[in-house]
Formats: sequence, C-alpha cells, structure tokens
Amino acid sequence: MINYVFKPRARLMLQLGEQLIRNESIAVLELVKNSYDADATSVSVVMEEIEDPEKGTIIIEDDGTGMDIDIIENVWLEPGSDYKEKLRLEKKRTEKYNRTPLGDKGIGRFAVHKLGNLIEVITKKKDQKEIYIRINWADFEKAKYLDDAVVYILEREPEVFTENKTGTRIVIKGFRRPWTRLMIRELYRSINSMCSPFESLDSFHIDFKTDKEEWLKGLLTKKEIEEYALFKFKCEIEGNNIIKFIYDFVPWSTMVSLNSRTVTEKEISGVLKMVTPKGQPIDISQYKIGKVTFEGMIFDRDPEILRQGVQDKRGLRDYLNDNGGVRVYRDRLRIYDYGEPENDWLSLDLRRVNFPTVKISKNLVIAAVSLNREESVDLTEKANREGFIENDAYYTFKESILYALQIIERLRKADKDKIRSHYGLNPKTEPVLSVINELKTVIHEKINDKELKKEIEKHINRIEINYKRINEFLLRSAGAGLNLSIVIHEIEKNVGSLIKVVQNENTSNRILSLVKNLSHLIEGYTLIIRKDEKKKWDIKKLIDQAIFNTEFRFDSHKSKIIRKYQDFNGNAEISCARNLIIGTIMNIFDNSIWWLKYEKVKDKKIFISISEGISGYLSIIFADNGPGFTIPIEDITEPFVSAKPDGMGIGLYIAKEVMNAHNGKLLFPEWGDFDIPDEFKYGAVVVLAFKKGENIA
Repeated sequence: MINYVFKPRARLMLQLGEQLIRNESIAVLELVKNSYDADATSVSVVMEEIEDPEKGTIIIEDDGTGMDIDIIENVWLEPGSDYKEKLRLEKKRTEKYNRTPLGDKGIGRFAVHKLGNLIEVITKKKDQKEIYIRINWADFEKAKYLDDAVVYILEREPEVFTENKTGTRIVIKGFRRPWTRLMIRELYRSINSMCSPFESLDSFHIDFKTDKEEWLKGLLTKKEIEEYALFKFKCEIEGNNIIKFIYDFVPWSTMVSLNSRTVTEKEISGVLKMVTPKGQPIDISQYKIGKVTFEGMIFDRDPEILRQGVQDKRGLRDYLNDNGGVRVYRDRLRIYDYGEPENDWLSLDLRRVNFPTVKISKNLVIAAVSLNREESVDLTEKANREGFIENDAYYTFKESILYALQIIERLRKADKDKIRSHYGLNPKTEPVLSVINELKTVIHEKINDKELKKEIEKHINRIEINYKRINEFLLRSAGAGLNLSIVIHEIEKNVGSLIKVVQNENTSNRILSLVKNLSHLIEGYTLIIRKDEKKKWDIKKLIDQAIFNTEFRFDSHKSKIIRKYQDFNGNAEISCARNLIIGTIMNIFDNSIWWLKYEKVKDKKIFISISEGISGYLSIIFADNGPGFTIPIEDITEPFVSAKPDGMGIGLYIAKEVMNAHNGKLLFPEWGDFDIPDEFKYGAVVVLAFKKGENIA
C-alpha cells in the first residue's frame, strides 16, 4: 500500500473565500470582529471610490494587540487554525477587556479575498517589530499548487505604528465588484448594530467613513436610536426597597396629540417595597450584593407607530434584534453573556408570549444592570466567566430586577394604549388575525378563573390555526380568479370603447386600430392564464408586455410610465415562468393606478428601473408618486389585508408567493436603498428581486 497526501490547488483559497463568506458586508464585519478579538478599543472602516473596482480602497485599522511574526507564521498563514477555538475552550479571555473571542473557525481571513485582489496588512505587537504583508490573490489563480503561491512578508522597524503603538491596518484594493448604494447602507446598518448605545460601558467603538456620505442619508445613528425610545427608566435598589425611581414617557414631536409624563418614586410609593407574587419579601440585603442600578430604553416596533417618526425602520428593527436585552455590568465591565441574543436570562420573551400586550420582549428593550464589584461578592462569576453561579444570591438579585421591570411595564402599558388610540391602525382595516389577538387580550384581562381562561385560550388557538389553514387553501385557488377578473375588466373596457366608436364614427382606421389593440390585449392576457414552464426570459421584455397589457388603463387614468429600466445595460436575463411574472407586475401596476386615482394625484407617475444593487440578485424597482403604503409593511403581504374600501387584499400576497416559487424576494425597501428620483419619496416602492444564475426548473 502506498500512502498519498492531498495536494491542494492554489485556487482553493479563492474558492473558499467565495463560498464561506456570503457577501461583501459580511466580509467587512468579519474583519471588524477580528479587531474586537484583538482587544481593540476602536476600529475605523474607511471606504473611498467604492464604485470603481480599480481605484477603490477599503482601509480597516484598529488599536488592538496586533500580531508578531510567530502569530503570522503559525496562525494567520494556517487556514482553519484552531488558535481561537483553543482560547475559547480553555476559557481564556483577552487581557485588557476580558473578551471571549468571537471567531473560532480560522476562516475569517478569507474575508479579505471576498473584498479585493490586492491586500496589504501592517501589524505590530507590543515591544515587537512591525510586520508588513502583501497578497495578490491573482497569483493564486496563476499558481498550480498552494505551495507555489507566494505571500510577501517583511519584518521591519515601525513605520505606521510608531511610538510603541500596537494594532493592525488592512488595506484592500482591486475590488472584485463595485459597491452599490444598497450594499453600503446594509453595511452601515450592520456596523451600527454591533455596539450598544451604552458605549461607555462596553469599550469598543467602530468609526465608519465613506466618500459616498449621501448614500447614508436617512440612516440611524446611535443618538437617533436613543431618541426613538418612547419610554425610558432608571431605578436604584437597596435592601428590599426601590430607593430611587424615574420613568419617562417621551412622545416624538410628530405625536402632537400626546403629552410627555414623568413618574418618580413619590408617585409610586405604595409599590416601592419589593415582594414576590406570593407576598414574600425580596431583600437583596440578605446577601452581599450592594446597591443595584437598573436603567434602560423601551421601544415600540409597531409598523404603524414607526411611520410617525422613524425613517430607517428596518435599521431600527435590525439594531434591536441584535442589541436588545438586559446586560449586566460590574465596575463598568460587562459580565458575559447576559443580554446576548442566546441568553434571555430574565425570560423576557417567554413572559411576553403569555401576556403579549403587557410584557416586553428582549427585542423591545436596551437596558443595563450595574453593580459595584466590592459590594457584590456573593454574585460569583462562573469559572468559565459566562455569568454568575446560580445560587440564592443570584436568584434574589434576578427577582429584584423583575419586580422593578413589572412596575415599568405597567406604566408603559398605560402610555402605549394612549399611543394606539391616537396613532394605531383603523380597526376597519385590521386583518382577522389581529381581531383574534385582540380577543386574546380581552380574555386575559377580564377572566380571572385560571382554568377557564386556559380552556378558552385553547379553543381560540385552535380557531386561529384552522383559520390560517382555510386561508391558505382558499388563496391558492384565488390567484387564477384575481387574474381572470382583471382580464374581464380590461376586455370589457376595450369592447365598450369599440362599441362607442362603431356607433359614433365612420372612420374604419380608428375601428381597425381598436380591434387590433383588443386582439393584442387578449393575446397578452393568455400569457397569464396559459400554463408556462420556467426558462430564460429578458426581464425588459416581460416589463414591456405587462405595460402593454395595462396600457389602456394607464391612458384612461392619465398615468405616465417612467421607463428607466430601458437604460439598463447589463445582462437582463432571468429564469422564470413568464406568465406568472407578467401577472405579478400587472398586480403592482393595479395597486399604483388605484391609489393614484384614490388620492387624486394630478401628475400621476409610475417609475420602473432595473438594479443589481442587491448582491447576487437582479431586481425590478417600481415606485409611484402616490400616498405610499397605508398599512404596516409586515402585514401588507398577508391575505385579505387591504386598505382599499372594497379591496380583496390578495394581490401582493400572490406576488410574494410567485417570488418565493422563483427563489426570489418581494421587498419593500426603505427610501434611499435604491436610486429613485425624489418625486417618488413618499409613494409606494416595491422590488421584485430575482436570484442571478437560478437554474431552470
């Protein structure tokens, strides 16, 4: 038997970078995470001339511990290194900020390949020489085996990190593709959600700069995130009392019907003594815990409420998803992993499931619990530094936080109801499922018998499940009916016009023109009802056909089509069932026509363009200059949800199903994500995103 070994090809490094890192934004975040693992206080991300792959530059620089030649040779140049994994398994944390490494797979360095072909790394460790590394990934395409591809490394006297400074600078050039407006906005959102607003407590700051500042217009800053908190609180706990308490309800300036209010310990003096639900005292003075300070911000994620004052709604939601929860700090240093997405140590989400309108989930609150290290010795950290040992002191500490939170939740409930009464949804437009949820709330508040309440809720849940099943079945049958109704409507209009011309005009050319138009129209609609398999189609021609099918209505309602899509010069082919996509586009047109007419817009316009702004997708962007969506984006694709007085509410639901069937996306982007003229800023924007290179089924 002869033993053989694998001989990895040099291009394997390129393939790994392409496959392991999903997109450019994630690649940048991977490098930022490396800075965090290096115990950096700050990291800067600077991006310039990003639309030009040849001239563009990305510079990521931190003030972390840096690397020496030993780390470079034995860790950085070993893809798949288990260096960080060993640190994690051995419970080793960083020296300065006591951090657990975020990375442990040894693949984060492939991120640089995803971003560009030319890489320069300058790094310096304390009391060591500076290391300069240069990589040209094009060499890996030319070389046959991995051993043949050379990485240039120079150990030198400090030129960048002088005066005994430490850190790492990565310079990336030769982009693999240009950056788009949407890519930059997504990266900004992701970077913004990595750090908590309680920045002074967490000692890690990310500074993001680009020469395309106009692309970031309208996105949230940390200061704005704090300003969007409608409810704020701070309390101090000693013994079995809340000794200081302040709750603020701060409506946005747009909420002119509401007044702010402040509640202090004086107004709630009757509930300051802490007790369990069974009346037992909660007394943290039984243990060496010391004074506890609990402060935070609570947000409202209801889409209709967000419409009152939040421009970057998705940015706020993403931030809360990534940073929501209650964190714990001792002497300004964070105790991990309280408040991490996987550690809902106060069971906030479970509490909200049982009491949805009263309790807050972890993605509604950003809060901090602060302790003094010398006074809180009975709260003992686990050997693996992942939180406190769950002893009696810990459980009493936890109970005290939950007690204070209950007071805050009751105050917030009263103000939340005021917001809903003035700025919530019109009940006439709410879907059946919302009514069911409202019924659940009433039952919870009005029925005291626990067993009876449990039995009723069981039947209501069964009703909800069966309703959803019936909904799904009926709607799958309704798609053809919706398209057929449009066909009948359009043909009826054309035939009516033809009759009028025949009765009132003797001009045969006019009659012939109308007959031809009707013939083409019917032929166009047969594309919708005819069974059609997926194959390659030019997306521009599909839009042209959908416009032709709807042209009579555009003319009738004096709606102008801005055909920006005709300027697209890239590959416009997608794999799709032609009939379904044409029907979907017509559904979008139908919505725009209706709302432009309903709002009596004088200069009615519908804008259509094609974009490659979403990585890996070819997208059609539709925008109109109407009133925009008047129901929450989260509900707009739900069946039977419509703001039209006589609307069925299934057009966008069917559009979503069609896009899902094509492995695509139906999107409702924030303003600024795509390049759309300002005159459409307050209208409806819909995107059909088709995955590039999708195989034909």
